[in-house]
Amino acid sequence: MRALIIDRVSEVIASGLREFGVEVDIKILPSVDELKELLPDYDLLIMRVDPKIDREILDTAAKRVKMIAVCAAGTNHIDLEYAAQLGIRILNAPGINCNAVAELTISKMLDLSRFTMEGNREVQEERIWNKYKYTGHELKGHVLGLVGFGKIGSRVAHLAQAFDMRVLAYDPYVDAAAMEEKGVTKMETMGELCAASDYISAHTPLTGETRGMIATKEFEQMRDGTILINCARGGVVDESAAKAALTSGRLAGFSTDVLENELAGKGLGDNAKLESNLFGTKGFTVSPHIGGSTHEAYDGIGEHILSGVVEFYGLAQKAK
Repeated sequence: MRALIIDRVSEVIASGLREFGVEVDIKILPSVDELKELLPDYDLLIMRVDPKIDREILDTAAKRVKMIAVCAAGTNHIDLEYAAQLGIRILNAPGINCNAVAELTISKMLDLSRFTMEGNREVQEERIWNKYKYTGHELKGHVLGLVGFGKIGSRVAHLAQAFDMRVLAYDPYVDAAAMEEKGVTKMETMGELCAASDYISAHTPLTGETRGMIATKEFEQMRDGTILINCARGGVVDESAAKAALTSGRLAGFSTDVLENELAGKGLGDNAKLESNLFGTKGFTVSPHIGGSTHEAYDGIGEHILSGVVEFYGLAQKAK
């Protein structure tokens, strides 16, 4: 059996598979054309969220690949329906990196509230030391509205409550009683959430239902000076509408860990170049999809993926 790893994932996976006699090759972030050439030689593909696995790639994979193991929660980059038709099993890792993403969310809330990134740039690049310029807000006493209340949203709520924030959530698939158990108030509509929140944070997968769910209408319903965080998926927030909201002052800040166009058609290699009309907008900050990028999260996901692969293929460990 042969496995191909195409992204930086926990060493737990490669070392564990080799203990079961699997031949493991690693090719970090190949282009789409390279990947199509490689796949017919492998039984298992291990990846994260790039490149987009469309019908063309799946047709190539189907010659031999029986499973695609995704070292992430989201699978919106894969044509799941077509993969199922071809008999290719998709294994992902929902919820395992929830604490890593939740901590980054809180970090972004603090950075925007206290202007830490702007202050750092001004001191280091312009040598200006003005301690009166950046007067911000504490999280304590403010209202956080969560869009999505799964494992990550629940963890963000828990951390926010440690800062003495009041937490609201909009999620039509979670009932009020389940939220109430965690000290969170359920909002019945996005409009209600937007109108009542000082901070809004997205924690929902990207689907046809959630694409663009935070757009012009929602920004118009927000309070002036709202802070928005997106550590979910690019496309959940309408970026053009977000730029307009920042420019008008409706948003005091918008920090995202994801972008609409990050799943480039030919795949993203190291130091890939991306463009966004948000770049350079006052109040906007961005990180390159690092929400789940901690050693602890990588290893937890690695153990989950290894276990799932071993079970699916019925692997037996080599005698030592």
